[in-house]
Formats: sequence, C-alpha cells, structure tokens
Amino acid sequence: MAPDKLYFEDFAVGAVFESPRPRAVSAKMIARFGELSGDMNRLHFDETYAAATSFQGRIAHGLLGLSIASGLLHDLEVLRETIMAFRQLEWKFKAPVRIGDSLSLVMEVAQTRPAPGPGGLVRFSAALKNQRGETVQEGVWSLLVRKKP
Repeated sequence: MAPDKLYFEDFAVGAVFESPRPRAVSAKMIARFGELSGDMNRLHFDETYAAATSFQGRIAHGLLGLSIASGLLHDLEVLRETIMAFRQLEWKFKAPVRIGDSLSLVMEVAQTRPAPGPGGLVRFSAALKNQRGETVQEGVWSLLVRKKP
C-alpha cells in the first residue's frame, strides 16, 4: 500500500505513479470548459463542421486535457498534502481527446533538486493516456514539494 503522502526527500528518480482511476471526457465537460475559457471553436461544438476536418469529428479542447491531467495529479494522494506549487510546464499535444475517452495520468520522477526554504523541486515526466494506452499529451512538470518537517 502506498503512503498517504510523500515529502521531497521521499521521491527517487525513476519512481512511477499512476492516477488511481481514469476520468471520462463528456460533451458536457467540453461545453463547460468552452464557457469557462471562452474558446467556442466549432471544432469542439459542431459535429458536422468537425467531421470535415482532419480530426473527423468533435474533439475536446487541448487545454481541457491538460486541466484534466492537473486534476488527476491531485488524485495521486502521495502529493495531495505536500505539493506547494506548480512551477513550470513543458507540454505537447500529441493526439486528439474525444468525447467518451477515459484519461489517466502517469508520472515518472525525472529529477529532484533541493531548493532553499521549505520545499524542493521535483521534475516529472508526465503522460496523459486514453483508454487504449495511447499517449495523447505529454511533457515535463516541475513541482515544488514540501520537505520533511
């Protein structure tokens, strides 16, 4: 059984963490994200229009996928109480996210670096995967993680 929380000192390069449950993408989520962000591109809302594009149908906003990944990060209970800040992001959008996709997040510790103060920097290689195991988005996340008291 995994610990409830990990501090900066507990992270080892190569350690892998996966979100415990996938998150399904719905048309309602896309509509709400469009309203929130103001991105009402027809590619996300008009099936006839989207079917005539290279995507061959409606897709979710790329940034909705990234937002879901951020929520899935919260589901990794090992970070829930010790993450202090999201410091940096490098991100690639590799494949479309579609209505009905179930997304999960896989995080691998790529680097740890002590920092002055109460936290240290942990760099993760992150992959957002669909239900077929295809990586739809990926990148590197740098998180400030609390040091042990």
